[in-house]
Amino acid sequence: MCARVCTGIDRLCGVAHAVLTHEVARYAQDREPVIVRRRCRPKAADPHTRPADPHRSERTVTPSNQKPAGASAPGIRLGAVAAQAAIAAHPRASVLIIGAGINGIATFRDLAMQGIDVAIVDKGDYVSGASSASSHMIHGGVRYLENGEFRLVKESVEERNSLLKIAPHYVKPLKTTIPIYSTFSGVMSAPMRFLTHRQGAAQERGALLIKIGMMLYDSFSRDGGTVPRHEFLGRKASLRLLPRLNPGLKYTATYFDASMHDPERLALDVLADGLAAGAHARSANYIEAIGMDAAGVRLRNAVTGAEFSFQADIVVNTSGPWTDLTNTALGQTSTYMGGTKGSHIVLDNRELLAATGGREIFFEHKDGRIVLIYPLAGRVLVGTTDLEHDMTQPARCTEAEVDYFFDLVKHVFPDVAVDRSEIVFRFAGVRPLPRHDDEAPGFVSRDYRIESRPLGARPGTLLSLVGGKWTTFRALAEHLSGDILTLLGRTRVVSTAGLPIGGGRNFPATDAAHRVWIAANGDEVGASRADQLLTRYGTRAVDVIDFITAEPDEALEHHADYSRREIEFLAATESVVHLTDLVLRRTSMAFRGELSLALLEELAGVLAPVLGWDSARRAFELDLAVDVLRDRHAVDLTTVDAASAPRA
Repeated sequence: MCARVCTGIDRLCGVAHAVLTHEVARYAQDREPVIVRRRCRPKAADPHTRPADPHRSERTVTPSNQKPAGASAPGIRLGAVAAQAAIAAHPRASVLIIGAGINGIATFRDLAMQGIDVAIVDKGDYVSGASSASSHMIHGGVRYLENGEFRLVKESVEERNSLLKIAPHYVKPLKTTIPIYSTFSGVMSAPMRFLTHRQGAAQERGALLIKIGMMLYDSFSRDGGTVPRHEFLGRKASLRLLPRLNPGLKYTATYFDASMHDPERLALDVLADGLAAGAHARSANYIEAIGMDAAGVRLRNAVTGAEFSFQADIVVNTSGPWTDLTNTALGQTSTYMGGTKGSHIVLDNRELLAATGGREIFFEHKDGRIVLIYPLAGRVLVGTTDLEHDMTQPARCTEAEVDYFFDLVKHVFPDVAVDRSEIVFRFAGVRPLPRHDDEAPGFVSRDYRIESRPLGARPGTLLSLVGGKWTTFRALAEHLSGDILTLLGRTRVVSTAGLPIGGGRNFPATDAAHRVWIAANGDEVGASRADQLLTRYGTRAVDVIDFITAEPDEALEHHADYSRREIEFLAATESVVHLTDLVLRRTSMAFRGELSLALLEELAGVLAPVLGWDSARRAFELDLAVDVLRDRHAVDLTTVDAASAPRA
């Protein structure tokens, strides 16, 4: 019966597809992101300011074999203190980018490769805001089709296919399955959702609507050939492949998108590419934009409290959901943003991990939200919510959201039990969406636009990025950089399209090439360790291997998968300022639930001589890490056995 229905759906969808394809293709090709030049209604200034760190690093101590500043090895760069000092010592550039999330960093890389004198700063660590709270997916946005965002879907699919090739060390094909519980549900309400962008009564999409969506989605992928086309199965075949799925389903639709295993490390690779372009490209974390005067943008070192003015012809605000707050600080009040909060939990549940069959389960919950259950790094990621959020308040994953996630797991896998003791990590962030007033959050555009206005206090231009997402960061940066080049009267000399990112250069694409790489680089560290480092850093692992083999090394006592010299390398070359930078963004220790108090103490002991920490600073870093993990991620290390080893 299901097979006959599936055949009938195929025929119906063929007719619909023929009617829609021509118009969709034309719309996707013709529509471009909008550059808007206008002033918006004033918004009250943000009363909150960021306090200076009560402790500071007085010096940077580097291991004896570290290359000096200016060394040419790929990815090697100044430590954070030296990078901050370099920005303050020469406070002038053609372009200043405020906000080092993925879109700011990608724009920095693009401009640096054009030879533009560019600097980028962030009030916190690199990729520590909205970019650190993603669903770890690089996807074409199949659900955006219902919103009519055909241009964005086309661009997203093209960029997804490209990232699979230029960043294969972190972006991998991901089989995705949608469980479907009805045949025709939503057929009548879908046109109204498309036209009005309002949810209406929650009503799940049935097989007919999803089949049409899959066919359209395939049509956007037709030129890439990077991933297979979708597959539609009936109930019996679906449960044969995924027997723990809810037996009440009628069909499944399976297609391919891509997973992003280490988003923070991918962003650091993008940053390293920009810095490798030359001395004209500079970056510093923990430098906050706090105002504007006649001399330029006022910047404050968040570690030392020192302030200075920075001159730039063009200031680019890529601070994501904080864009309006940043503009207010610069004396350019705006009301561009209307971000929504998305939360996730990470579960260490072997039964649930096995039930997913190694694929993402992507579906519409009973309240109309699009949610996912996703195996990643030996754990299961569950998300996400889509809630209005006040940017003057911190974003946290609440207990109500956890209850919601458990409910959706029960809906999809009714006989798999989950409980709070299995949550190893929680995180929440705010999507940098445009202001949307009474438009339902799920229908707010995920596309981007660029707002332009005069700097005001001094000659120059302020560009504000509104929107943007992980998948399209390269294309967005190319567009934003193109506008900047036009303002500077410069022309593009390098295209980033198809250009490998960081450790994706010469990454072994076949089993044979992988064996050759391991054989060539495993002599001193062994084949298994070389393979581990290749997985962790891509072909940049060569730099790590050179560093760790230059002097005697040993595995960490409380995390044998990392060594002391590897941690020293990250501290010395990746602008680590705080212990939290290491455990949250330079490694996946926190995400995987591998931390303990003993491990934090050991890591602080490794970092201290590299970063010049005295005993007081080391104690401060330990307290700060414990507090951040508890407050932002609900990880209470006082309940973790300090002697326990991380699970593989």
